[in-house]
Amino acid sequence: MAEDILKLIQENVIQGRITKDDEGFEEGMAGQPGVTELVEAALVQKIDPQDIISKGLTKGMEIVGQKFEAKEYFIPDMLAAAQAVGAAMDILEPHLAGTGIKAKGKIIVATVKGDLHDIGKNIVSILLRGAGYTVKDLGNDIDTSTIVEAVREEQPQLLGLSALLISTMANMADVIQALNDAGLRDKVKVIIGGAPVSEDFAKSIGADGYGADGFNAVRVVESLFDAGSA
Repeated sequence: MAEDILKLIQENVIQGRITKDDEGFEEGMAGQPGVTELVEAALVQKIDPQDIISKGLTKGMEIVGQKFEAKEYFIPDMLAAAQAVGAAMDILEPHLAGTGIKAKGKIIVATVKGDLHDIGKNIVSILLRGAGYTVKDLGNDIDTSTIVEAVREEQPQLLGLSALLISTMANMADVIQALNDAGLRDKVKVIIGGAPVSEDFAKSIGADGYGADGFNAVRVVESLFDAGSA
């Protein structure tokens, strides 16, 4: 029974269905339980919240990632699936706290000053939460000083910076320099991403990693934590 409901959660993540009212990508799904109803039902059945995340949500997003990389899914499809995971995590987080399960680590994310784009950042935030990290999202158009102060106060292992405009990319370098000036750079790893950003640019400004898309960003974060570098 538990495996059945976890499989349904996985399938509904792939379909991007948050509630029973959502259509999904395939016809005839409206009216069937969506991710939030299924997660609530799984909790009633005393299914371990960690299993709901790893065997339902994360497994579903892995398949979404494969479809995205194969160009079967596009950004709106990925965003719908990520939003379904985000809604599920909102339900699960109080239960995770009650189990004493520790998060893998703490991450701060922000879109840098002058840039109002946040879809990519939002997807990465949701994927990281689904992967077991505590994520504090500062939002978009965030001043360098605000980011540095958040790093000082929150003491995250990793900072994720996003920019979608060539004109705002330089602000990523400003953040890294400001972290240096504040004596915080050696206390946090920095990963950057966004449409105009590249691996070469990341290296040139002294970032520790570059995420080409949401799924790649999560893999880079995992590698930094696995290596004990974050």
